[in-house]
Amino acid sequence: MQRSISYKNPLAPYLYVVAFLLYTALSGIYLFLPPLLSILFIYFSKALKKEDPVSLFLISACLLLFEAENGYVLFSTVIYFAVIYRYVMPKITQSLGCNSCIKLLSVILVYIGFFVFHSVLSSVFLLPEPSIDYYVIYYIAIEFLIMSIL
Repeated sequence: MQRSISYKNPLAPYLYVVAFLLYTALSGIYLFLPPLLSILFIYFSKALKKEDPVSLFLISACLLLFEAENGYVLFSTVIYFAVIYRYVMPKITQSLGCNSCIKLLSVILVYIGFFVFHSVLSSVFLLPEPSIDYYVIYYIAIEFLIMSIL
């Protein structure tokens, strides 16, 4: 595959989407694999910060796949991530100076906050109430370790 010298965008985001598709299929079967929701939030916020529409579209597609896999309302994660990125994360980064504390709070905020957000959506639109398992604590711990590496 030959590429133009003037076109400098890498092909890696497309490979990441394919890898996420395979990983989502495996995480639906094996419950010990976390859904990587907070990792998607980090990449979502990086795409918004860089104003990269291609990466934002690919991450949104991954979020839509996550919603379809878990039976959530359409575009609920995209809306939740946009609200968190715009209104909550600036306050957290402004008040805390510890980088690992910000990462831990963002992981907790993504999982627990999305559960609260989905509970509000289900009560407004008269949908079944979501349930939360003890796996969420495991997912938070694993994804915090992954985010510490990134």
